[in-house]
Amino acid sequence: MGLLSFITAGGGFILIGIWELICSSKSTQDQISDPSSPLTEASPASTAKGSKSKSSSSLSFGFVLVLSLLVILNSLVSVFKAVGLNDKVGSVLQLQVLPIASLFFLYSVLGLFMNVKNSFSLPKVVLDLIALFGFVEEFFLFYLQKKDTSGIENRYFDLLLVPILICVVSTVLALEPSKSRSNYATLVRGMGLILQGLWFLQMGLSFFTGFMAHGCALHEKSRGNYTIRCKGHPEYHRARAIATLQFNLHLALLVVFSVGLYSMVAKGNRVRGDFLQYKPLGAEMQPIEIVSNFTLDSDEDEIKEEDNMAKPKVEVSINGNGYGSHE
Repeated sequence: MGLLSFITAGGGFILIGIWELICSSKSTQDQISDPSSPLTEASPASTAKGSKSKSSSSLSFGFVLVLSLLVILNSLVSVFKAVGLNDKVGSVLQLQVLPIASLFFLYSVLGLFMNVKNSFSLPKVVLDLIALFGFVEEFFLFYLQKKDTSGIENRYFDLLLVPILICVVSTVLALEPSKSRSNYATLVRGMGLILQGLWFLQMGLSFFTGFMAHGCALHEKSRGNYTIRCKGHPEYHRARAIATLQFNLHLALLVVFSVGLYSMVAKGNRVRGDFLQYKPLGAEMQPIEIVSNFTLDSDEDEIKEEDNMAKPKVEVSINGNGYGSHE
């Protein structure tokens, strides 16, 4: 594929992920600040928000369209070059990329048609299913792509499965009809796309530049058929450890960037609801009178029984003459 291909793919994924992260953050903040029921009448403000969300989603679909077209073009060029070099493995590997890019191309085209033409409408679940199939195919592409078991690139491909799996799970959660859950799922998918783009950039730098691990070299038959081999086992294990360390650094960078970006968006869309204005705890507490002397019912009963036992018993008997005798 080459360094330029990895940089283009990584930059495209990062751009799409950042845009999805911003749009989902704004949508979540708007929903918190104005939790209006879908049964109420649409106000001009809600109509303006709907048109703004349409334009933002159209821009996201446009990014996906451009990136998918570039991937299709790059795969076709790689296939023709592999055929010219009589590299059957390279041509087959690049042919596997075309269906994945075609699915995302279809996803972006249908999304743009839905936003541009009001007469053309599809359920949002259909678009999410198309994106889900694309991510699942991408997952199996890198999971099964191990043509050289001793190549260091296999370690990078295994680590790439983590952000792809994040995209798969978040897209499954986005199928829920709940809007709040869908917004959070889109937020997580944006983070997965950013991590995927960062790792594509790292693979391009680690495969085709001087940032390659010491003791390893690139062996390339065509643009789509290459492997990175090391001199011995120490260099091989060191290169795998370096790849794991690089992935951990990218993951930490993603967490810091995502939290900072979400905080900036939340600060820009500050919620003015009364339920978020907290009050000191002492102002809500009522004065409580302290009763010093209190008894339980059981204690009172016991005290009465003791008093009755302490008193002397007096018996009065009446004789027949009308006089009574006391004992």
